[in-house]
Amino acid sequence: MPQYDKADIERRMGGAVESLKGDLGGLRTGRANTSLLDPVVCEVYGAMMPLSQVATVSAPEPRMLSVQVWDKANVAAVEKGITKANLGLNPMTDGQTVRLPMPDLNEERRKELAKLAGEYGEKAKIAIRNVRRDANESLKADEKAKDISEDERKRLEDEVQKLTDSHVADTDAAVEKKIQEILTQ
Repeated sequence: MPQYDKADIERRMGGAVESLKGDLGGLRTGRANTSLLDPVVCEVYGAMMPLSQVATVSAPEPRMLSVQVWDKANVAAVEKGITKANLGLNPMTDGQTVRLPMPDLNEERRKELAKLAGEYGEKAKIAIRNVRRDANESLKADEKAKDISEDERKRLEDEVQKLTDSHVADTDAAVEKKIQEILTQ
């Protein structure tokens, strides 16, 4: 029974690219982006909960995030959670709304963020290459088990390499776009 599964390989490589895009979305540029607050957790009702489960986050202006806390009793906990997340944001409370103005990025911080984006990209590429390695190993196992011929293995390895190249190109494009965004905003 052959082990090679092209759909699974595409899904896993695509997952690495999507994970990268999520990581890049969390990098702060000068613009307000609601995904910036995704890692924030707050201690409410005696448990640690993601911010998205206790409030609605929106970006009403290009340089302002607004957090509408659902339960007035949790406003202080949300404010504390945002401060603890160490995102460089200064929460200002107005009733049940917490406003977060986006401070300007200095040149040094922009370079740090650009470097971090590159590191995220490299991790995604490593994940994609690991999927390629697994696929090639399963193809060799299939050939050894006489499920496929040597020619078929080589053809499928070329197919896997094309998938790898495509996903690495997607990764590079996403990282380059984010770096441009960081350096120009």
